[in-house]
Amino acid sequence: MASGWFDRLDERAGDLIEAQLRWYHRRRLRRLGWDTSLDEATDGRWWSGRARVRGANQVDVLIDGAEALAAMDAAIQGARESVHIAGWHASPDFELTRGPDAVPLRDLLADVAERVPVRLLLWAGPPIPAFQPTRRMVSQARAEFIRDSRVQCALDNRERTLHCHHEKIVIIDGTVAFVGGIDFTALQGDRHDEPVHPPRGPLGWHDAAVRLQGPAVADVADHFGQRWGEVTGDQLPPVEEPSPAGDSEVQVLRTVPEGTYDFAPRGEFTILDAYLRALRLAERFIYLENQFLWSPEVVDVLTDRLTNPPTDDFRILLLLPTKPSNGADTTRGQLGRLMDADGGAGRLLATTISANGGDEQASVYVHAKVGVIDDRWLTIGSANLNEHSLFNDTEMNVATCDPALARETRLRLWSEHTERPIEAIDQEPCRVIDEVWRPTAQEQARRDQAGLERTHRLTLLPSVSRRTHRLEGPMRGLLVDG
Repeated sequence: MASGWFDRLDERAGDLIEAQLRWYHRRRLRRLGWDTSLDEATDGRWWSGRARVRGANQVDVLIDGAEALAAMDAAIQGARESVHIAGWHASPDFELTRGPDAVPLRDLLADVAERVPVRLLLWAGPPIPAFQPTRRMVSQARAEFIRDSRVQCALDNRERTLHCHHEKIVIIDGTVAFVGGIDFTALQGDRHDEPVHPPRGPLGWHDAAVRLQGPAVADVADHFGQRWGEVTGDQLPPVEEPSPAGDSEVQVLRTVPEGTYDFAPRGEFTILDAYLRALRLAERFIYLENQFLWSPEVVDVLTDRLTNPPTDDFRILLLLPTKPSNGADTTRGQLGRLMDADGGAGRLLATTISANGGDEQASVYVHAKVGVIDDRWLTIGSANLNEHSLFNDTEMNVATCDPALARETRLRLWSEHTERPIEAIDQEPCRVIDEVWRPTAQEQARRDQAGLERTHRLTLLPSVSRRTHRLEGPMRGLLVDG
């Protein structure tokens, strides 16, 4: 009886705080002219209505650090006009590749800067040393990057209170751009990982990025130029639109909090706008890889899709980390909402991955920020599905409505996580989720419970917390968003 009473109180408290957070976000966006992003679109378009659609692009999806970092390294070394990098943090001693020819990032950039301008824009760190990278660490990194080199390194402290500059972008010669979730640092984990995720050290790392060529690169380059100009006072030349390079239409999406920069005094929230629009249009499946899932607005849409499924075969598949760096309970609590909405119908499956190799086993941190919906819409970038990324940190994602690329990316990711060749899972997504993902993850969860070694990297996400445990995220949002 006491437990039932507490559960009801627990649920009521969760509902009240989340309602307050939704109200706050709507009031804030209404004041800025962005509140329509929270409403269901009536035009049926998969594109965000608030970002430019650029045609004739080449989009290459780079999965895991070994592939993505090697591509970035080659592009930086081959620069002929400029190298522009913006990130959450970068470590001077970080090596983009592994092997005898690898060089520290500081030396790589210094060498390239002898022939072309190299500009590095980093978050200055939190104003109080509550977490890393501290401002002292960042200042020391900047000093090392510019020591005896022509590298220009600027620190951006224009963040909102208790938030950060979280985007990860690289632009080479104004013609090639990398957008994704990978930082040039070993801080908090090893970014160099491969699709097989071999056990090495205490923590593996699953991530993703895109290499973009074509007219859409201009939007990435323009964003860098806007931030660089305001932080340094050095106004870069106007961005020239690159020549056509492929067949994909692309939107470059951003989160830019209001009041942070003069170039966007009312902010920009096209990542939020794009995600909510696409999630509401889902008819067959939603596949999300993310570091966090505790945005009430996002979970509201997912809950509606589960309680009002468009078809009997509709599925939501989630790949999340076992222990998010500061959101474990908040993510689990939102999963409790989703599981309640699913009501045992089997339309929702929440999973995670680990590294396995013989007797060795280690965690794999899911840091990728990927969304694939109905094999019609694909997004990859730096934005997590929480209040930080959707409302308060600077972020960048790339989205495309290229069905072939969306499907190819999904199959590559599913092949990696299920440890099966693409041809073995090239079937209806519902069937693959029910017949491959679910039994594999359930079997590994049973082995965990029995104290046996895992035989596969895929497993169910650990148990769901009580509703009150999910309130850390919303409460933090209410306290620091203002």
